[in-house]
Amino acid sequence: MASYVFAQRASMPEYDRSLAWAAFLLVATGLVMVYSASIAIAESSRFTAGNSAYFLLRQSLFLAVSVLAAVLTFMVPSTVWQKGAPWLFLFGGVLLVLVLIPGIGREVNGARRWLNLVVFNLQPSEFMKLAVVLYAADYTVRKHAVMKSFKKGLLPMLGVMLAVSWLLLREPDFGALVVVAVTTFGILFLGGMNGRHFVALVAMLAVGFAALVLSSPYRMQRIFGFMDPWSDAYGKGYQLSHALIAFGRGEWFGVGLGASIEKLHYLPEAHTDFLLAVIAEELGLVGVALVIGLFVWLVFRAFAIGRQAALQERHFAALAAQGIGIWIGFQTLINMGVNTGLLPTKGLTLPLMSFGGSGLLMNCVALAILLRIDWEGRQRAKGAPA
Repeated sequence: MASYVFAQRASMPEYDRSLAWAAFLLVATGLVMVYSASIAIAESSRFTAGNSAYFLLRQSLFLAVSVLAAVLTFMVPSTVWQKGAPWLFLFGGVLLVLVLIPGIGREVNGARRWLNLVVFNLQPSEFMKLAVVLYAADYTVRKHAVMKSFKKGLLPMLGVMLAVSWLLLREPDFGALVVVAVTTFGILFLGGMNGRHFVALVAMLAVGFAALVLSSPYRMQRIFGFMDPWSDAYGKGYQLSHALIAFGRGEWFGVGLGASIEKLHYLPEAHTDFLLAVIAEELGLVGVALVIGLFVWLVFRAFAIGRQAALQERHFAALAAQGIGIWIGFQTLINMGVNTGLLPTKGLTLPLMSFGGSGLLMNCVALAILLRIDWEGRQRAKGAPA
C-alpha cells in the first residue's frame, strides 16, 4: 500500500497542465483575433504608416515580455508575494497618483489612464488589480482574528479602498473600480467577513454605484444606450448596435476567419473592448462557446487550487488563488456582458485576449502566481520541499 501511494505521488504532474493549456489557447486565439480585428484600422491609421500587421507585431512583443515576466514570477515563492503585498499595493497607489499629474499621465479621449514609459504605455489600474488581490489576501490573513469586527476588521480596509476608488474615479476608470471593489470584498468574504457586514456592504456599494451613474450625464447616456441601443443607433447606442449585428451575422459557425464586415471601421475598439463581437462574427456561436468554456475552466481551476491550498492551511495562497479567479472571471463576465448587450458599455478588455500590453502582462503574471501556488501544493503533497 505504501509503495502504491509513493508511486502515485511520484507520477503526479509538476504543475496544472490543464490550466496552462487553457491560458495558452486563450492567448493564442487572442493573438490571431487581434490581428484579424485590427487589419483595417492599422491600414488606415496615420500612426501605423499603413502597416497592416502593426497591432499584431505590438501584441506579439507584449506577449513575449509577458511570458518572460510570467516565467520569472513562477520562480518566486508565494511567501515572498505575501511579504511584499503591502508594498506592491502602496506602489500601485503611487502610480494611480502619478497618472493624474498633467505632463506625466497621458490623456486619451478625455481619460487620463496611462503613464508614458517611452517603450510602451503603462496602465496603473491594471497593476492595481493584481496588487489589490495580493494585499486583500495578506490583509485577511493578518486580520483573521478580528475579521468579524467592523471597526477592527472591515473599516481599515474600507478606508483604503475608498481612497483607491477616488483615484480611479479621477481618471476616470469606472470599469476598473468595479472590478477592484468586487475582487477585494470577494476575498474578504471568503476570508471570514461577518455575513451581515457583507450584505450591508453590498447594499452600500449598489447605492454608491447608482449615485455615481445618476450624477454623471456621460454614464447616464451609456445606461440608456445599453437599455435600447436601437433608439439611437448612430449615437449613444452605436457600439452596442454594431456588436449585436456582428453576433447576428456570425450565426452558428461564423462567416470565416478574417471575413468580418463589422471590423471595417463600423465597430469601434474592435481589437480591444469588442474583440468578442469579432470572434462571434468570424467564428460564430461555436467559437464564442469555446472561449467561454476556456475561461470557465480557468476560473474553476483557480478556485480548486485555492481550496487545495486552504486544506493545506496555506491561507494566503488560498485567498490569492481565489482572488485571481474572481478578478479574471468577473472582468470576463463584464466584457462578455457588454459585447452581448446584457450590461452597459464599460472600458474593460477581455483578459488574455484583447490588445494591450498592461492587461496582458498583469494577467500572465497573475496566472504564473496561480501556477506557483499549485506547484507548491503539489510539492507539499509529495512531501518535497517547495
